[in-house]
Amino acid sequence: MTDWPDGYGRFVLAEVGSTLDEALRMAAVTPGRFWLLAHRQTAARGRRGRPWRMAPGNFAATLILRPEEPPGVAALRSFVMSLALWQTFAEVSGMPQAFALKWPNDILLNGGKVAGILLESSGTGGRMGPLAIGVGVNLVAAPAWAEVEAGAVPPVSLAGETGTQPGPEEFLAVLARRYAALEEQFCCHGFAPIRRAWLSEAARRGEVIKARTARDETVGVFEDVDDAGNLILRDARGRHAIAAADVFF
Repeated sequence: MTDWPDGYGRFVLAEVGSTLDEALRMAAVTPGRFWLLAHRQTAARGRRGRPWRMAPGNFAATLILRPEEPPGVAALRSFVMSLALWQTFAEVSGMPQAFALKWPNDILLNGGKVAGILLESSGTGGRMGPLAIGVGVNLVAAPAWAEVEAGAVPPVSLAGETGTQPGPEEFLAVLARRYAALEEQFCCHGFAPIRRAWLSEAARRGEVIKARTARDETVGVFEDVDDAGNLILRDARGRHAIAAADVFF
């Protein structure tokens, strides 16, 4: 593939349980960085272990990296991948204005969720092992409302909202190229330029949103994302830095 980025392997499988699990298994015996795409998943999952159903024709892939930074810095690659997805959607659809980035790791299309990202690492004892970045995209079909958490943004598909319908392997080729360029920027210049670009496409910045954790929730104005990737909300008590939460509009 002439457009495939140098230094990244590529594997395409007909079916796996989960691309995240399979990629991490492969990472133990496969050197370097690589993408794993599966045309079907039978045991996919989302954030916090939630089940996730993959409709035929949708996109499911995982990127394996070998980061040398501390875990907190390596985890900022969720923003790198989010930005790469935004660029990919803009390229394949020609409609950049229709897409926005939802903290921490979702991509919105006309206000609905079209893609999500999940990071996992096989490291132990505070040390980084291979980092797996899983990506799921509703290319042709979106989950039913009954499969979505109450209060979450509605799921949508790229084909349903834009009429654009790239195949999974075509979409991967664009995403891999876009990600590789941003990964190089991240490694050379750090998080700052990624953060600025991400914020320029962030959904609901300057508006009141809700961030819910397992213990509590914070309602405030979405002001910023800080240098550590924390969501910054302001309410009557001041500014709050939130490291991990589900965000509701």
